[in-house]
Amino acid sequence: MKETKTRYLVLIPLFSIIISVCAWICFPYVVPFTMQTFGVFFTLAYLGGNAGTVSVLIYIILGVFGLPVFSGGTGGLGILLGANGGFIFGMLFIGFVYMLFERFAEKLKNRETISLLVGLLCCYLCGVFQFYIFWAAKGESVKLFQLFAICVLPYLVPDLIKLYLAVFFKKRLDRIKFD
Repeated sequence: MKETKTRYLVLIPLFSIIISVCAWICFPYVVPFTMQTFGVFFTLAYLGGNAGTVSVLIYIILGVFGLPVFSGGTGGLGILLGANGGFIFGMLFIGFVYMLFERFAEKLKNRETISLLVGLLCCYLCGVFQFYIFWAAKGESVKLFQLFAICVLPYLVPDLIKLYLAVFFKKRLDRIKFD
């Protein structure tokens, strides 16, 4: 038992760093294309819902304190309160959904993939909602359909590929014995 606790004490912050490094791989757009979601997916798949969500939370806290862990090497509370911040908050929802599926749908076939997919949809909703609030506060007239076209559609296929790759790599790592 103690060995498992020590293992997680090392892996949780390590995976927060992995998410940070993935966020630095960035291609600019309205909401930047990053490998950040891959990092979140892989973290949750490998560590599980509880430890993975803690790792995501640590990542977000590091960013709040100004460390350059968000996309493009940015950080600070202003990023979370800006138009794109909802997508960062939404990463916690991916973790919460993953935990729910672990607890209540343990016999579901392809549970990892389905839970990450449902979590991703929650992340999109959180991100679009904050994007909408941000633009509405500026007095801009934006329709919900337009926001989905801008904030979700361009990212859907890349995020599905990242989700598949995260589950694929996790399954590959499960075959390796780290003794």
